[in-house]
Amino acid sequence: MNIKIAIVDDNSFLINAVKEKLSFFDDLDVKFTACHGSDLLLKLSENHNLDLILMDIEMPILNGIESTEIVKQKFPHIKIIMLTVFDNDENIFNAIKAGADGYLLKEINAKDLYNGIQETMNGGAAMNPSIAMKTLKLLRNPMDIESKKDQEVIKLTQREVEVLEQLSKGLSYNLIAENLFLSAGTVRKHIENIYKKLQVHNKLEAVSKAKKNNLI
Repeated sequence: MNIKIAIVDDNSFLINAVKEKLSFFDDLDVKFTACHGSDLLLKLSENHNLDLILMDIEMPILNGIESTEIVKQKFPHIKIIMLTVFDNDENIFNAIKAGADGYLLKEINAKDLYNGIQETMNGGAAMNPSIAMKTLKLLRNPMDIESKKDQEVIKLTQREVEVLEQLSKGLSYNLIAENLFLSAGTVRKHIENIYKKLQVHNKLEAVSKAKKNNLI
């Protein structure tokens, strides 16, 4: 029986790399790909006849962890394996909490990815050995995550702080660009970097977290 799969990643090169790994196996059938969580949810609303999703974590609009939580609520029959370059404790912890069925790193070879998919479809939890070790440690010491969050040091460049200050005043990208003598594209890039460093997904979260950490 063919396993019906979707791949979700904002990097088209990596989507193609994953598709190539899956192409070696006749019983894997990639039904569609999506470039972020919102794109995935739209496609699932049209057709949720899927068995498994390979989900990236860091994506714009709706990241992999948020998407996993929503998919698991709406379509609990679909298995989800996080397929990411990030193996930090917080992502692992949040992915498992959101309902992920497995957690693999993108560097995985085709055969191990296939085995991981089969294992997950058979009720197991596919994980790289290093991820499995971290998961065990997290289960033993869940407070470690909280203490790490408290200790996190966020470093923004002077320009990023200036952009964030302008953002906190509710100004548009174009106005920020004018005020700081930058192009709108450069402002957009700074804001992307700010979101990444602060690990937030919108302006309100960014401003709130920046104030909490005395960055502005």
